[in-house]
Amino acid sequence: MKKFTIAGSRILKTAVAIFLTAFICEFLNWPPVFAVITAIVTIEPTVSESIRKGIIRFPASAIGSAFAVLSISLFGNSALTYTLAGTLTIVTCSKLRLHAGLLVATITAVAMVEVIHDNYFLAFLIRLGTTTIGLLVSTAVNMFMLPPNYTRNIEQGIETIRKKVGQSIECVFEEVLQYKKTGGSQSIRLLEELNQTIRKAEMFIQFQKEESKYHPLVDSKKQEFLLAQEKLHLLRLIHYHLENLINTTMDTIPWSSKDKEQVFLAAKQLQYTLQHHENFNLTTHEEQIEKIATRLWQDNEDITKGGHNHSTSFPPELIIMYELISIYSLVERFYTERDHVL
Repeated sequence: MKKFTIAGSRILKTAVAIFLTAFICEFLNWPPVFAVITAIVTIEPTVSESIRKGIIRFPASAIGSAFAVLSISLFGNSALTYTLAGTLTIVTCSKLRLHAGLLVATITAVAMVEVIHDNYFLAFLIRLGTTTIGLLVSTAVNMFMLPPNYTRNIEQGIETIRKKVGQSIECVFEEVLQYKKTGGSQSIRLLEELNQTIRKAEMFIQFQKEESKYHPLVDSKKQEFLLAQEKLHLLRLIHYHLENLINTTMDTIPWSSKDKEQVFLAAKQLQYTLQHHENFNLTTHEEQIEKIATRLWQDNEDITKGGHNHSTSFPPELIIMYELISIYSLVERFYTERDHVL
């Protein structure tokens, strides 16, 4: 059976929530339009989000209904009535920080002006009843029908980020070693795009955490989810080290062309490893880390003996080697973290 996408599941659940809400309201002989509006906006990415915003939208809708009744009782059905009901609702909800329910409450306030003719108090109570129906139905549908599951989105996101990180590593080291770094460089653009992709994956992680309160993952899936969180964290750290490199002033690097080529080849190896994960070899990787570490200490001794003066900042060659070895260590953890998490 073909699985629904997140968007497809949400559309289907919204349709079911609309039907059930309207059916219940018609059975009670209550106007369904306000309940349906509430049901539509209460279908959120997670059950906990539906409940949290539902708790906010109920009092907000009550405020909108109350101002609608008050305005029409004072001025009848007029332009001033719509203006007063909408404005008072917006101001009050803003003051009470009911921002999640502000839009629905305002729509409710102005829409009620048209349908209230007499018995204002009864109209107010019915409005609260329809709001309650919309909230309960949409929350129940979100909880029991096609429960949100973001694990596949998280896994796909990590795969995409892994490849983008590899591309970014190659580009950053090429620009740093060849002095191509500018305000509008390709590496800066790649890192900005990578940051957006990581943030999207982090959002799905948060959604899944919230959803697990109501639909806990089985043990195997829970372990995989913990592993995914850790891998995403490691990719975020690599992004951090790349930003350090590209944002550090490196006007002069006292390396020969051969030295630069060796460093770039080491970065290129990282790029290849991340974009072709099946070719990761732990032994080869550890040997490369040892070579870089040896070179780092050698540079450190040369600089110390030579009495170089770089003010309070580290010399650029040490920064490059430190960031490179840090990234190598993080890539190793990325591919071996399963042994520690599972």
